[in-house]
Amino acid sequence: MLDRFGMHRFAIAVGAIAVAALLAAILLSPMAWRELFRENGYDLALAADQWLAPQSQRQGEPSVIVVDIDRRSLEALGPWPWPRATTASLLEAVAAAKPAVVALDILFAEADSRSPAALARQVGAMSSRADLLKLAEELPDGDKRLAEAGRRVPLVLGFVLDPQGASALFLPPVIMRGAPPLEGLWSAPGAVGPLPLLMETASGIGALSLPANVDGVVRHVPYLVTVDSNIAPGLALEAVRLAYSASTYFLQADPSILATGDLKIHFPRDGLLRLLPTELNRRAARTISALDIVRGNVDAFRLAGALVLIGGSAPELGGLRATASDPLTPSAQIQADAIEQMLSGRFPRPLIAATLGQDLLLCGFGILAAAAGAALPPLLGALSVVGILALTWIAAIAGLHFADRLIDPLSPTLVTAIVFLGVSVASFAAAHRREMLVRRRFEQHLAPEVVRRIVREPGLLKLSGERREVTALFTDAEGFTAMTHRADPEELVSVLDAYFEGIATIVVDHGGMVDKIVGDATHALFNAPLDLAGHPQMAVECAIAINAWTESYRAMPRPLAIGFGRTRIGIETGQAIVGDVGLRSKLDYTAYGDAVNAAARFEAANKELGSAICVGPATAARCDSAILRPLGAIFVRGRDEALSVFEPWPTGATVKWREQYLAAFAVAAVDPRRAAELFEKLAAERREDVVVKAMSKRLQDRAGQP
Repeated sequence: MLDRFGMHRFAIAVGAIAVAALLAAILLSPMAWRELFRENGYDLALAADQWLAPQSQRQGEPSVIVVDIDRRSLEALGPWPWPRATTASLLEAVAAAKPAVVALDILFAEADSRSPAALARQVGAMSSRADLLKLAEELPDGDKRLAEAGRRVPLVLGFVLDPQGASALFLPPVIMRGAPPLEGLWSAPGAVGPLPLLMETASGIGALSLPANVDGVVRHVPYLVTVDSNIAPGLALEAVRLAYSASTYFLQADPSILATGDLKIHFPRDGLLRLLPTELNRRAARTISALDIVRGNVDAFRLAGALVLIGGSAPELGGLRATASDPLTPSAQIQADAIEQMLSGRFPRPLIAATLGQDLLLCGFGILAAAAGAALPPLLGALSVVGILALTWIAAIAGLHFADRLIDPLSPTLVTAIVFLGVSVASFAAAHRREMLVRRRFEQHLAPEVVRRIVREPGLLKLSGERREVTALFTDAEGFTAMTHRADPEELVSVLDAYFEGIATIVVDHGGMVDKIVGDATHALFNAPLDLAGHPQMAVECAIAINAWTESYRAMPRPLAIGFGRTRIGIETGQAIVGDVGLRSKLDYTAYGDAVNAAARFEAANKELGSAICVGPATAARCDSAILRPLGAIFVRGRDEALSVFEPWPTGATVKWREQYLAAFAVAAVDPRRAAELFEKLAAERREDVVVKAMSKRLQDRAGQP
């Protein structure tokens, strides 16, 4: 049977297998999947951090404004793409408010083809007319107007990475000290940049490209990228550089630091800024429609000294990206989030950068969960796991709040929950199996409350063997062999089934255990497998009840028809060795000892004594003497000395008759002949009492001996 120690070992084994399986699954899964899982954990930690402590702008830092080319602007000013003159008028209106920096989240890679100058050049080139080409220099030119507008304000233009082409870019200088780790930066062999005419008037250039995880969600904005081995800034970082009026970037190794102006960043190996989640109402509060800017419906004070991004939320611009907080986020808003984050000094980075360290940490959580599930009760184990996970989430939020360090709480939560659930299910299955085994083994032999107690406290049960005091009770049916010859087999089995059912019920009701049924005999134990207070007295009372029930049972028609004999019972108390004995597939919980053997001998002695119940001396000494009458001393096989035995007083015996019986028994020790005469007189008064007649005969036989 699976004991508690065995259950613990089984649960620990299941936990170890679960931890090993999870670790193998983690190590064998694609790196992108593992990173995505951690990123989702970071998302949750960042969201909790922002909910508890919303991001705030530092005093003295420029505000961030997004000028949005929205659907309303397109409906009023024309469909996208706009003529450059329209974009120039928007930039002119923004520049007139004197912002600190303007960053265009729009790529102007091709020349304007819709202005009068552009049309004249196209016609002149097609017709080879020099006059038209000369006229083009005097006509309104959208590209020139946009370039001229760019001179009025510090302007950041954008470029996109090109994995197939190459393009020369005029990049701000990067001063390096040591050998900073650049191999992890997002890189491409080339880039598509803005028109040279526009670049001549721009103050800076930055990457518009935004990296996404395998789920398509943008969670990072690049600080730096590499274009054909040249270092280039992201659009957001370049805008911050110009806002601080810095001319260069400074990048050093050990520790890895990126600095420009007053901005100093612990530079990560991948060169990416992990974005904090931004509430939609915050984005709405910093957003102004491009139409309102062009029509002058905005207080210029809002833009003065601000860091302005111009981009579009209209789908026609193709700048909608999925983020952790919104599946349709304009790229300009993402760049604005990054700028606000840099200005507020928030640069989250993983606490454990090495993948191996993260995996070992998960393995440690799995081991803790397995230990909690195997060693602790279910409720306490669940509370312990909840406590561990709560501390993990608190640590993740505190790490962000106080140190800007990212801790993934999701992966440990899932690993811990899966392992704990697996171990708990295994423990439950083992406990259920143990309970079923206990019930199967004992429910027909013990009282239901005793079985329930064993199930609740399996440590009380020592099936491997123990020495304990027991009271053994053996029953046997007289004339069973002759009855088998005269009775129909089916009828005999039916009568025996009811007979044993009745005896077993009486034994269990008195707190005893039905050890086994052999032929026509029942073997019962009291004070096993659990302690039973007053077990000798309980066994005697059980024997009295069995005697009364069997006498009434054999008088019923079916037992009476086959001549079912009376039931003889033997009882004795003493030390015995109890436990499981037998083959692995057929174990039997039983007892061995002198008391067990004596009970069997006393049951057989009833033939000589004429009694139905023969109680041994050790049992009688532990019972109320008022309920037993002495039967004398007898010799049994295996014992050298004579043993005094007793029987419960018969029903209906008066107090006077009992006193006469005890007086006659006392005389037997000194005058057997006289005692025989006294017992003869007692037998005449109670003719149904076979014991008194047998006692008289034994005394007469003894008196007749020389």
